[in-house]
Amino acid sequence: MTVERRHDPDARGFASDNYAGVHPEVLEAIAQANHGHQVSYGGDVYTERLQDVMRGHFGSTARTFPVFNGTGANVVALQAMLDRWEAVVCAESAHINVDECGAPEKVAGIKLLTVPAWDGKLTPELIDRQAWGFDDEHRARPKVVSIAQSTELGTCYTPDEIRAICDHAHSLGMLVYLDGARLANAAATLGVPLREMTTDAGVDVLSYGGTKNGLLFGEAVIVLNEDAVRGMAHIRKASMQLGSKMRFMSVQFEALLGGDLWLRSAARSNAMTQRLYEAVRDLPGLKIERPVQANQIFAVLPPAVTERLQKRFRFYVWDELAGEVRWMTSFDTTEADVDAFAAAIKEELDPAVA
Repeated sequence: MTVERRHDPDARGFASDNYAGVHPEVLEAIAQANHGHQVSYGGDVYTERLQDVMRGHFGSTARTFPVFNGTGANVVALQAMLDRWEAVVCAESAHINVDECGAPEKVAGIKLLTVPAWDGKLTPELIDRQAWGFDDEHRARPKVVSIAQSTELGTCYTPDEIRAICDHAHSLGMLVYLDGARLANAAATLGVPLREMTTDAGVDVLSYGGTKNGLLFGEAVIVLNEDAVRGMAHIRKASMQLGSKMRFMSVQFEALLGGDLWLRSAARSNAMTQRLYEAVRDLPGLKIERPVQANQIFAVLPPAVTERLQKRFRFYVWDELAGEVRWMTSFDTTEADVDAFAAAIKEELDPAVA
């Protein structure tokens, strides 16, 4: 049976990099793996090869565990790093706190200790707001510091900033987890290899975001410090994140990270965000108050403009009270897409300004 195409392949939105399709090189890799039989649940040759690919980026101690999605990666990794009475220090804006429907609390039973961070970035000083009471039996013991790279607000930690966090956390007997849903975008922005922001900076465990970087599905938990986790394989299974046909998850990461596809895709996405930023930054009636460092723009618009613009392009309202919206680009965003969106923004702003 031939399936009818039910969407306009030329339509583009600016709501999320999850809206994008699959990179053609990744689809080709999946097709290459789709012949004959292979051992299930990670015993296949593609998952074995993936371990070498990831060690090439993150060092010889790296162990990689493919999972289905980002929330699953966070829940699996944090469970493996914590005892039942321990807690995670994170920014209030962290994905684990505001965008995972309470999965860390409900599925893993993890206490989150949040701190405000205007740019989404933690510092040693901010961590200390919650990193106390380690021997207080009445309080969940702080054990893990969780950061995101790039952050949920589109900002990027420098390697030195991550190193300072890791040094501080380790001095307190804590561990560091890095949510790398958009790690590739941060690397493209900073112009540094993946390990400089992770292994070399002292991160214990991280996730690598595949879906936002051009994969069909799949994320990866990467353990850099073996002493930081317990029972990873069992926790992945118990958390319903163990793929039976794992070769189709692993071969995607090989296509992405075996060469420079990960960097090309992220750099393209970032470049399109910068193009949009330059086109709209000075428009009357529009304010951009947050740094634009990866592939996200947070803009404040009059509500009526947002309403009209959303009828033409898909994007999300980030803060309804403040009138703040979020625009995102992806690996397949084109210059023409950006120019058309920028023109629409200008057209919809004109009546409001007048």
